[in-house]
Amino acid sequence: MESSIQRSLTDKLYDRRKLGALELEKTIRECVIHDDHEKVRKIIDQLCHEYAYSVHQPHARNGGLIGLAAASIALGPDVARYLGEIVPPVLACFADQDARVRYYACESMYNIAKVAKGEILPFFNDVFDALSKLAADSELSVKNGAELLDRLVKDIVAESAATYVSILQSPEQSITDAQSDENSPTYASDTAFPTAFSLPSFIPLLTERIHVVNPFTRVFLVSWITLLDSIPDLELVTYLPEFLEGLFKFLSDPVNDVQTATQHALEEFLIEIKRIARIKRGIEESRKSRTGRMSQSRTRSNSDSGDTEEGVRLSEKLGLDESGEGVPPPEEKGLSADGSWIPGQDVLVDHQRILEILIPFLDAPGGLFTSDGGTNCPRGLRRKTEESIQLTALRWVESFFDICPEDLLPFVPRLLSHVLPAIAHEGENVRRAAMKVNALLLSLIISLSDDVAGEPATSPPMSRNPTRESTVSGDRRDSQARQPLSKDSDLGRRTPSSIPPVTTPVPPASPTPPKTADLDYSATVNALTLQFLNEHEQTRVVALEWLLMLHRKAPRKMLAINDGTFPALLKTLSDPSDQVVTRDLQLLSQISHNSEDNYFTSFMVDLLSLFSTDRRLLETKGNLIIRHLCVNLNPERIYRTLADILEKDEDVEFASIMVQNLNNNLMTAPELADLRKRLRSLDTKDGQAFFVSLFRSWCHNAVATFSLCLMAQAYEQASNLLQILFVSAPGYSRMRAVPRHAFIRVLIYESVYSAELEITVNLLIQVDKLVQLLESPVFTYLRLQLLEPEKHPYLYKCLYGLLMLLPQSSAFALLKNRLNSVSAIGYLHIAPRAYDPPSSLQGKSSANTAPPGSRSSAPYERPTRLKGRGDEIKWIELLEKFKTVQDKARRQQMQYNAKATANHGSMASGGKGGGTGATASILSPSRTPTPAGSATNAAGTNAPRAGRGGASGGGGGGGLGIGRLASGRRARNK
Repeated sequence: MESSIQRSLTDKLYDRRKLGALELEKTIRECVIHDDHEKVRKIIDQLCHEYAYSVHQPHARNGGLIGLAAASIALGPDVARYLGEIVPPVLACFADQDARVRYYACESMYNIAKVAKGEILPFFNDVFDALSKLAADSELSVKNGAELLDRLVKDIVAESAATYVSILQSPEQSITDAQSDENSPTYASDTAFPTAFSLPSFIPLLTERIHVVNPFTRVFLVSWITLLDSIPDLELVTYLPEFLEGLFKFLSDPVNDVQTATQHALEEFLIEIKRIARIKRGIEESRKSRTGRMSQSRTRSNSDSGDTEEGVRLSEKLGLDESGEGVPPPEEKGLSADGSWIPGQDVLVDHQRILEILIPFLDAPGGLFTSDGGTNCPRGLRRKTEESIQLTALRWVESFFDICPEDLLPFVPRLLSHVLPAIAHEGENVRRAAMKVNALLLSLIISLSDDVAGEPATSPPMSRNPTRESTVSGDRRDSQARQPLSKDSDLGRRTPSSIPPVTTPVPPASPTPPKTADLDYSATVNALTLQFLNEHEQTRVVALEWLLMLHRKAPRKMLAINDGTFPALLKTLSDPSDQVVTRDLQLLSQISHNSEDNYFTSFMVDLLSLFSTDRRLLETKGNLIIRHLCVNLNPERIYRTLADILEKDEDVEFASIMVQNLNNNLMTAPELADLRKRLRSLDTKDGQAFFVSLFRSWCHNAVATFSLCLMAQAYEQASNLLQILFVSAPGYSRMRAVPRHAFIRVLIYESVYSAELEITVNLLIQVDKLVQLLESPVFTYLRLQLLEPEKHPYLYKCLYGLLMLLPQSSAFALLKNRLNSVSAIGYLHIAPRAYDPPSSLQGKSSANTAPPGSRSSAPYERPTRLKGRGDEIKWIELLEKFKTVQDKARRQQMQYNAKATANHGSMASGGKGGGTGATASILSPSRTPTPAGSATNAAGTNAPRAGRGGASGGGGGGGLGIGRLASGRRARNK
């Protein structure tokens, strides 16, 4: 350069530098006219190394920048030859510490890009990187200059990025043609010349920059992503997985502009993905339709023309017209069914990678704010942004059920782990979106083929959740040409032989054919089981509903999974929510229904073990659990199995409590009405076997055994139970001389002075409950039988025995009024003859019931329910069983009372006193009851209250106490 131009470019005044740049422009124009490119290259080299790279001379750098811009303007279309030397020093000045240098660098690059136009695209990555840094510049003037340059580069990219080929990549002839016509750019043709803009080379830079936290840079990035996505031929959506995660994190930015721009960009991407899937699905359906019509036409033409030559020619003509038959030629790949190309049909979208990215955002954890600028945002704003991220991710997942349902199957376990907790989200919008995604997941699983191969004969009915044919995913295709789920095949199985070659999706297939995804049942069950620990009730309920659906749909596969689901289900029975317990019982019933008998027995054993260790569960939800099991399973099978287990239980105290609960449900539950009818039909073998099975186990609880006999109308057996319980052996000899009308007074005497069973608060409360139940509709038949004393003489003895046991309480008055209403009838039919022990007690048990030689030669006979059935039901053995069990319980109680008395002396004074006998008669020595503060007796009454009642003696004060206790419990147990 001339010395005058050099002095002007290094001047500190901008106007003088501008004059020097104008002189330099004239000089370069003259060189271009004279084809002196060597001088032009030397001038540019001098501007770069002596001016633009002068780090310690800011005025020289400014002069070099304006000089390079002037040289580019002078070169015009020929600037493409020199951009490799011009652009790097200008970009280096973008990072200068002086704000004026940065501004002049933006100005210089703006002029260079305005002249170069499409030729600047090979340097797009460097320009983009520099602009992304200047977007967050602290100097306003620099930021404005960068914004102007950004707009210009965006215009160039939008106009030329998809098609422009640099003249440096074209043959010399193309360059010559471009020189002859300066206004005609060179575009890509069918030749193999690469375009000036390379999207694959730009994506790594975008992936690196997407993790910035500055809001201005984020807005800059989102604007470029939106622009590139709007260019049809670039297909930025193909590379969406590379930067989708960072884009979702932009939603957590506290700046509204960032959130709004990001939401718009994500919506545009989702719309494009839907459009591509719809195009591919339409092309596939069109091919299938054309194939079907062509097959019909060929069949019709063959039948019309036969084997004639004309028919063959017609078939060939039809085959040529319908060019979709057979494997299409290579040149036809990427075309629609009718041969025309549709934009978007060859775009590949990796749906599975997108789902991998979306799943972590379904929780929208607060940890997202630790990596961006939202750390110091208010708590309310943070929660709002978290909901925004979660809601957006849920909407994307919801859309993928229409786009590629078959790709969702591998992600079902992970989706459930995130979607089910969101169902109980505090935000209404998030909750609704999660429920919708959950419903779509259920529909997707239900649409799969049923588990029918090898299914046991006892499979449950599917009427509650009818399975549909696999049509949800059969008519949908993803962008990677995955095979659809076959409608007629089992889960995870494809039948390619049944698919005509013409139905191959339009995009080229991968070298190895993709496999149809299968549902991972084991991972799904594990994910659902973990939701039992969720703090929200709704989440736990939905998790149980999922498991219930899976067991109904694929019982064979679910039962084959050997994991810890069953213990978790048993533990869930202690859940405080009745709805959760109800679903849990339905699931346990479903598992037991589909399993073998040993599994059912194991279930009953585990259930009793749970009740034994968790007495609070037995008290609060024991009735609910038993009733629901009886609704979902065979109630007789349940009661028989529980009775067999309880009969062998060594813990007589727990067995007594459990029998009492089972007996209360048997007497009151509407679900067990059929069982009560069966008990009353002792004339049948089934009824007799059921009664005997229950009686042997019911022996653990005296009142329950007595009420069982009343339900079965075995009144003589019930009377015998009273005699065994409250009348000692010597009492029979004295009763022989007592007139029959004085039987009640003798029973009173023997009950008070010779009783074998201790009268406890617990016993009296159970009798009180029984008296209340006698007035319920369940025992209507019994009350009517009081009108027929000649048929049921022992019924009166049973009821009067109960009356004599009760103290002066409301239950005593209730039963007394009932008996007084028919007392005249009852006394009328009790003849005053010498008393003999009941006929059922003679024979083997005579040694235990009366002294030798004390029996009458003419035993007392009266029609009873026992007559004619002694061979089927061995009543005497049942009584012996009852006596043995009660003796065992009494011995264990005495041992425990002795231990309690021995330990009482070592206890600190001032402890709980009073009611010791009543309390000791209730507690068990073999198992630890519910933790302190919640221990109750078998009837659910707190032990200290029972002690204060003072009812062990049976006097007047005790009667009032029991009346109060019974009244308090009555309202709770009705």
